[in-house]
Amino acid sequence: MVDVIADTVFVEADAARPGAVVLARHGEPDISRKVRLSADEYRLWWGRYETRGLRAGQTAPACLQDAARRSGAVIASIRPRSMETAAAACAGRDFARDPLFVEAPLPPPHWPAWVKLSPKLWGFIARCWWWFFDHHEGQETRAQAEQRAAQAAALLIEMSRDGQDVLVVAHGFFNGMVGEALKRQGWRCTEDQGFRYWRLRRFERP
Repeated sequence: MVDVIADTVFVEADAARPGAVVLARHGEPDISRKVRLSADEYRLWWGRYETRGLRAGQTAPACLQDAARRSGAVIASIRPRSMETAAAACAGRDFARDPLFVEAPLPPPHWPAWVKLSPKLWGFIARCWWWFFDHHEGQETRAQAEQRAAQAAALLIEMSRDGQDVLVVAHGFFNGMVGEALKRQGWRCTEDQGFRYWRLRRFERP
């Protein structure tokens, strides 16, 4: 009798276990980083980056395709680079598109025009100015982005509640914020491929 009761409890607990949340970064966008730009030029460059799709010749890695196959739901941000990445991973399967998962803004500081830096370096500086000094130029603030990340995490937790995995194809930094929000809710990162293009991180509830 004890064994039967124990087995029953185990099955019920296993059935209630939520699915995993997988956060993936998009593939490489079709825009050159081999330029040196002033702050104003970087603003224009970032605007173009936000509208570009993927560089030609890329394919979704097997791990991302497998994550898409295993997921009950797939969501992309509304940026072209994310939607094209999700399409490559899903191989014809439909997926949702949600502005909740777009990247946090990257307005650079107002430095003199003679300061010319690479887009990669400008991105790092802009993120620091936005994160530490609340430099947002009327765009989303850090506090607002943190609220959005918490909202995104809550949505993903709810979607995974019935046991299905959920795959999000979005952006490096905001994915990181969503991951931190998941950790605050008791979720654990069980697979971490980093934040480079096409890489994913898997979160599960212990």
